Amino acid sequence: MAVDSPLQSRMVSPTTSEKDVKALKFIEEMTRNPDSVQEKVLGEILSRNSNTEYLKRFDINGAVDRKTFKSKVPVVTYEDLKPEIQRISNGDRSPILSSHPITEFLTSSGTSAGERKLMPTIEEDLDRRQLLYSLLMPVMNLYVPGLDKGKGLYFLFVKSESKTSGGLPARPVLTSYYKSDHFRRRPYDPYNVYTSPNEAILCSDSSQSMYAQMLCGLLMRHEVLRLGAVFASGLLRAISFLQNNWKELARDISTGTLSSRIFDPTIKIRMSKIFIKPDQELAEFLIGVCSQENWEGIITKIWPNTKYLDVIVTGAMAQYIPTLEYYSGGLPMACTMYASSESYFGINLKPMCKPSEVSYTIMPNMAYFEFLPHNQDGDGATEASLDETSLVELADVEVGKEYELVITTYAGLYRYRVGDILRVTGFHNSAPQFKFIRRKNVLLSIESDKTDEAELQKAVENASRLFAEQGTRVIEYTSYAETKTIPGHYVIYWELLGRDQSNSLPSDEVMAKCCLEMEESLNSVYRQSRVADKSIGPLEIRVVQNGTFEELMDYAISRGASINQYKVPRCVSFTPIMELLDSRVVSAHFSPSLPHWSPERRR
Repeated sequence: MAVDSPLQSRMVSPTTSEKDVKALKFIEEMTRNPDSVQEKVLGEILSRNSNTEYLKRFDINGAVDRKTFKSKVPVVTYEDLKPEIQRISNGDRSPILSSHPITEFLTSSGTSAGERKLMPTIEEDLDRRQLLYSLLMPVMNLYVPGLDKGKGLYFLFVKSESKTSGGLPARPVLTSYYKSDHFRRRPYDPYNVYTSPNEAILCSDSSQSMYAQMLCGLLMRHEVLRLGAVFASGLLRAISFLQNNWKELARDISTGTLSSRIFDPTIKIRMSKIFIKPDQELAEFLIGVCSQENWEGIITKIWPNTKYLDVIVTGAMAQYIPTLEYYSGGLPMACTMYASSESYFGINLKPMCKPSEVSYTIMPNMAYFEFLPHNQDGDGATEASLDETSLVELADVEVGKEYELVITTYAGLYRYRVGDILRVTGFHNSAPQFKFIRRKNVLLSIESDKTDEAELQKAVENASRLFAEQGTRVIEYTSYAETKTIPGHYVIYWELLGRDQSNSLPSDEVMAKCCLEMEESLNSVYRQSRVADKSIGPLEIRVVQNGTFEELMDYAISRGASINQYKVPRCVSFTPIMELLDSRVVSAHFSPSLPHWSPERRR
């Protein structure tokens, strides 16, 4: 395998710290021979868990080699493991999945496929997560110098955790990490200093937490070198919060007093040490900037030394890129790592690349990875057929091909289908690099048509260009397959934002053209159903009031979703959500004619 190692040439710089050199060398070591690392990882997992009930079920008899493991242990989904997970959740402490005690469950966000899933984790998993975090800044420092001269304004949140009937904590992975000693008692590192105090981050009241974090960010605005949140949508939520609360924030800054909305005693004590005296100059500056109707470039106006945004803008988050560019004045967007509740996977070794070029290098020491080929037919439809003998090793994937990620973890997930579809873009040393394509099975379907998340997003992007010149943008969207009508049809909910925060909407004629443009952007099976089969009715766009998707997020959080991990569902079917959306509709528009389709046109 050809070697492409920019880290090796960069890390010899005299300005690179000894700590960074050590981290970069570790990356090089892990990626030079990932296959041997993977063999060792699987051996460790099977050896330590050989006496578990689950592995005994498949008669591997203590074998630790890949051939035996892959021939006897099946590929599974969450539904297959639910009985075992439920037993652990109920308090069964016998070695069911792992020989090490399950210390907590990490919950999925619950927005990708319905209910929250409980992912078992063991105490040492925190060390593995911390190891991956420790690699991020050494890589970033190669591309952005001087990050030790300032602070990061990161909007980070926890939620109130729950317990299973057996007494184990059940919480999102980031809540687990932020509440751990790894985060709360982290040693001082000049490259990882946040404006937000721990007390604000660890407050389970997201409103108080956001207010305190925003206030600290404003007070330290000249020290901020980077802004971030977990997802792009989280950073935009922070900007929206500033739009709605800048007057109160300015009043606090002007008077040197803390808003009565902050009543958490730990935040109040901590803020009393940060918020020492009135700053009339800063208050007047904030009023002057935020009272303007045009918020284009607001991030760099308030935080002028910001070098980049640290947010995930891959997959479904890519639709936020134009809005982030608008508010940031075109700052670079760094996607630094790839992780989930099941496991942490890898890092982006070129974090300052364009969002469309983001690829993650899987770190082979994190878990044992397999890849289920995701076959693509001539019409662009893809599906992973479950032939367990066809799963590919990490080192054997091929550039340009797509795969579904399958993992085996130290905590007791064996050949577990994560549901992420990845495309191989290249290699770093001998370790493959992957582009995140989408979550599997996020689809709109009326009958034989199947529209996935990436295709839907592309259709929204193409349609929204029709009113881009007048300054209107789609800031959020979701969809559902309306099957109560005959024939059924796609319904797309749009929240729009006009130039200068205007509420004026595009004309009905323009919106109708948007509906048709979306249909033109969809696959040939959909268009055939519309034109020839007449089995799908005209696509409908329903424009909702501004703030509707904020309400949707608040509703999801009230039902247990994590504010850190929340992602707007691109397809919805839950009745209360549908009722909320429909109650906020201000106009509805339908495609005025049929899209183009012919038997010869396959795309």
